[in-house]
Amino acid sequence: MSDAAIAESKKKTKNSKAKQSIPKTFAERVSDVVYVILRIAVIGNVCVIFFPNLNPARLSGLINKNLSLFSCGISYNSIVANFGRTFRMGWAQESTFHSLHYCAMLIILMVIVAAAGGCMSLGNNKLKRFGLIATVVAGAGELVSMAWLKSLYTIICNDAIAADKVDKVSPQYPATVNYIYMALAIVLVVCSLAEFFLVKAPEKDARCSMEPKFQLFLMMLPIIALAFVFSYLPLYGWRYAFFDYKSGETLSMDNFVGFKWFTSLLQNSATKRDIVNVLKNTFAMSGLGILTSWIPMAFAVFLSEIKNTHFRRVVQTITTIPNFISWVLVYAIALAIFSTDGFINTMINSVSSQSVATNYLMSDSHMWLKMLAWGLWKGVGWSAIIYIASISGIDQGLYEAATVDGAGRFAKMWYITIPELIPTYCVLLLMSIANILSNGMDQYLVFENAINSEKVQVLDLYVYTLGINSGLIPLSTVIGMLKSIISVALLFAANGISKLIRGESIV
Repeated sequence: MSDAAIAESKKKTKNSKAKQSIPKTFAERVSDVVYVILRIAVIGNVCVIFFPNLNPARLSGLINKNLSLFSCGISYNSIVANFGRTFRMGWAQESTFHSLHYCAMLIILMVIVAAAGGCMSLGNNKLKRFGLIATVVAGAGELVSMAWLKSLYTIICNDAIAADKVDKVSPQYPATVNYIYMALAIVLVVCSLAEFFLVKAPEKDARCSMEPKFQLFLMMLPIIALAFVFSYLPLYGWRYAFFDYKSGETLSMDNFVGFKWFTSLLQNSATKRDIVNVLKNTFAMSGLGILTSWIPMAFAVFLSEIKNTHFRRVVQTITTIPNFISWVLVYAIALAIFSTDGFINTMINSVSSQSVATNYLMSDSHMWLKMLAWGLWKGVGWSAIIYIASISGIDQGLYEAATVDGAGRFAKMWYITIPELIPTYCVLLLMSIANILSNGMDQYLVFENAINSEKVQVLDLYVYTLGINSGLIPLSTVIGMLKSIISVALLFAANGISKLIRGESIV
């Protein structure tokens, strides 16, 4: 670096430190507080549309109580699923519920606009101004939507009264929920208008910009949102573990049972016996998976040693494709090979004078090894991809130096490739240990039958069977809760051991 570049860098550092040392004015401090409130309101706006208990569009008792506002906005059929007879008899107008669907869509659109405005608040003053316009529009749109919902409720009531079927239509106005949405909308409008006076007007030639750290955060935001919706939001269902709940019923303090279902795990001998058997299968299959977790790494190492690029790509493609085949199709392949009239029996009968009709899929012998074999066939190519990527990042100078020292191909693999892959392998091993109770369900569900059920049933399949087939939703929720808590504990335990042994951790 030249002296001029060093001087310029020092000058920029000095200027940035000088800017940081300038104390904020009272208006700037108030602006920061108002922006915090505004962003909290934006986040609250996004969250409430996913909770069924906070659905302002549920204007009739016939609308499913498990529907959230988001569901009402994206699916009209979910709103009117129970209104067939009501529409035929003229107790309510279908156009009213079309309007209800459009109103829900408008609220969702306003929530998206508000979220976009909240993201813009991380930029410079010009970008903040655009964001404030967006949040004002979103807040005003939500207030209009609340008034629209009130008018739709009035129409539904009038139609039901005119038909003298109020008890059949069951009009209802979720006033508390609507007030929550109105409060969030008012906060958006008031805070945005206040910020217009607190934020300095940008210069005429200023461009919209944002600091790189905020740009990276916004790039991660969709992933964070998806993780929240599909990983953390379902934890709201853990409340079923504390109620005597059956499918279709409502949760209330009348069926609250506290820790009844937790204690039943230890008091019911049949349940204890089933769980012991299920845990045995789960730990056995997960243990076999951990013991063979080195196979994808070995496959990647040998695959990288193939010099013919075209042949290597063909092999990698062929071994990766099974990952994208559903377990139902995998079972169809297994059925075509191992059933009584499958390929193996047909081949044996063609060369033997005696007729053989052995159904290998119905047998319960060596079930753990069978499941391991099918899992390896399906996933080894896909699991090797991360190791192949790691191999491509190894410094080629190491191989060149080893060649100069006279090392052969296997010596390079043993002393360079494998040691460089060990950190990646350890991270994946830690994740496998954390997921030791999560074998998945699809594979075991399709291969399960009356004969091998005792040996193939793992924890995930047992929870599914208990909740869906037997209807014991609270008990299955308890087991799922305990599985999640134990998995998190195992992750931190394995991470602690890794930190003690290797000096590195992933958490």
